[in-house]
Amino acid sequence: MMPADKAWSLLREADVVCSEAEVAQSIRRLGTEITAALGDSYPLVLSVMGGAVYFTGQLLPLLHFPLDLDYIHATRYGDETSGGKLHWRVEPRENVKGRTVLVLDDILDAGHTLAAIRDSVLERGAASFHCAVLSFKETGVAKPISAEFVGVTLPNRYVFGCGMDVSGAWRNLPAIYAVKGM
Repeated sequence: MMPADKAWSLLREADVVCSEAEVAQSIRRLGTEITAALGDSYPLVLSVMGGAVYFTGQLLPLLHFPLDLDYIHATRYGDETSGGKLHWRVEPRENVKGRTVLVLDDILDAGHTLAAIRDSVLERGAASFHCAVLSFKETGVAKPISAEFVGVTLPNRYVFGCGMDVSGAWRNLPAIYAVKGM
């Protein structure tokens, strides 16, 4: 856990890379795109904890079709700033079998976590896998998965806000910031 004074200092020094208005507009656009693409399929929507909480909460009211909602929790970061081995805290359940599955996540960075989620969902018998991410980070490196639905594109910097954290802090911000110097 980051001390409060350090968290405030980090925010004061951070650069805004995507404003609150830009985030809201992109989520509205995603709601329209996802409704058009999946509206007839009665999908199971899986929110990836804890980063996708913000995105899921903003997006769900914009999906104008029946859906089931559940969550999964896989992490490669924990409280670290770089990814390690994948740890499942809550794996996909049997309710994916035979379903159209839409996974919501906060960011497509290196793509390893989302690729592992896709593989797990399909191994458990999902009829199809789709994913929507609030943000896509341009890393300049090929990713093992692509997202069908992308909200905003971000520079290759350490970002936080809108569900993404920095050492546990600032998931609650309505804009996306980049840590100064990272």
